[in-house]
Amino acid sequence: MTGGRRDIREGERTAPLVPSRRVDDEPTASDRLAVTHLLGREPQGGYRVVVRNSVTGWPVVILNQPLLADGTPMPTRYWLVGEPERTMVSRLESRGGVHRVEDVVGLDRIATAHDRYRAERDADLPADWTGPRPSAGVGGTRVGVKCLHAHYAWFLAGGPDPVGEWVAERLAAGDGDPRPTP
Repeated sequence: MTGGRRDIREGERTAPLVPSRRVDDEPTASDRLAVTHLLGREPQGGYRVVVRNSVTGWPVVILNQPLLADGTPMPTRYWLVGEPERTMVSRLESRGGVHRVEDVVGLDRIATAHDRYRAERDADLPADWTGPRPSAGVGGTRVGVKCLHAHYAWFLAGGPDPVGEWVAERLAAGDGDPRPTP
């Protein structure tokens, strides 16, 4: 079948990486549909669109509230939802990117990034909140790097993340290119 959801998703995954722009937008109905499409499900908590594709206007990064609608802690503050960014970062991960970035950036600098991320996320908790709190740093990680996607999302949103910066450099060099090689 042509023109179906599968064709659309493949087109997104193989598109070239285009510039994005930072925003701080309450999601519109169109954004909610786009995010649901990109994730394959509706998000379970509140969020804002903080990075958009400069060409299509689609959300690339969303900023999650620190608590889901039911009060469950949400450790992932910045979520990379855009395509082809997600696919490119997945390719970079599958090629050993997590171990490479830990060696290049160093665990001390990564720990500092986790501390900043945690402080920013926790500052957004309701002042009177007494329930469970999100834990750890970027994407809920305590030590090192678990997921390049969360680091890259924070970096795209303007966060001081050396891992996300490394990912951006690698993607610019073509390391996460999802397009088939001739």
